[in-house]
Amino acid sequence: MVNKIFMIATFVGVPLSVIGTLMHWSSILMFIIYCLTIVALSSFMGRATESLAIVAGPRIGGLLNATFGNAVELIISIFALKAGLVGVVLASLTGSVLGNLLLVAGLSFFVGGVKFKRQSFNVFDARHNSGLLMFAVIVAFVIPEVFSYEMTKGETLSMSVGISIILMALYLAALFFKLVTHRGVYQHSEGGNEHEEEPEWSQKKSLLILVLATLAVAYVSENLVHTFETVGESFGWTELFIGVIIVAIVGNAAEHASAILMAYKNKMDIAVEIAVGSTLQIAMFVAPLLVLISLLFDTKMPLVFTMPELIAMVTAVLLTIIISNDGETNWFEGLTLLAAYLIMGIGFYLL
Repeated sequence: MVNKIFMIATFVGVPLSVIGTLMHWSSILMFIIYCLTIVALSSFMGRATESLAIVAGPRIGGLLNATFGNAVELIISIFALKAGLVGVVLASLTGSVLGNLLLVAGLSFFVGGVKFKRQSFNVFDARHNSGLLMFAVIVAFVIPEVFSYEMTKGETLSMSVGISIILMALYLAALFFKLVTHRGVYQHSEGGNEHEEEPEWSQKKSLLILVLATLAVAYVSENLVHTFETVGESFGWTELFIGVIIVAIVGNAAEHASAILMAYKNKMDIAVEIAVGSTLQIAMFVAPLLVLISLLFDTKMPLVFTMPELIAMVTAVLLTIIISNDGETNWFEGLTLLAAYLIMGIGFYLL
């Protein structure tokens, strides 16, 4: 039933997005159409990556989900950079970190915990990811903010470029570690019947749908960016709120849906890999890549966040590490993460 609704929304939303853009419909109306269309397209991306995850395993499946899910946000951010909306891009990166660690993980733990009293996942992966989260957010994001007070804009940008290259190199090394040199070293068996499950689509069909959905999202996202200014003025939303909450939720809709579905099926390894793996990809690959891409545009983007953004991200990382480091979860821990997200959401709305 839900899949039919998303299918109808996709086949209605994509043509409406094209027609509305060509006929210059109201920005507020188009903002709603664009957002709903991206969410509907993201559902197809989620189903395709779920099919691939059954064939390829939880780590590669989670990585694929995070990558194609983050592709949506990357596309939105590139067009926002081109439009000079650096504040929106930095805020959307913050929103992705908060959304994945608190909203996605929180909903996954809560939904899965309601059905199963106790759920477990690979504790070794959790601890490995904890170290990377600490490095990516607390070291690589905080250091530029602190040092930038004593630097010129040019020096800050140079430092951001250097840090970005280091982050991307370490992220690629982390993938090599998990998928090549230490693949299968820390095994963990889940309670589900994933080996008996049949994928919804074949591997070729899944990849084709992923590519087509990503191309459609790219078109819709480019037009979505042009509605931000009008929508912000109409509803009294700041660039910070649009980026942290709206863009982050819409841009990460694919992994939101997939992670919750995996948790409901008691496939916590995949759910955690999507939530935490997506955060690591945002912090260690997408954000640095956007810094480098911004060098091609008139407005450059240093890797310097505002103090509220930094404090929110550091808090989310520490809370996630404390909750997930034992390799087990339940509905109350999920509710704790959701409560933290709501508190931060109120703060960013009123800021």
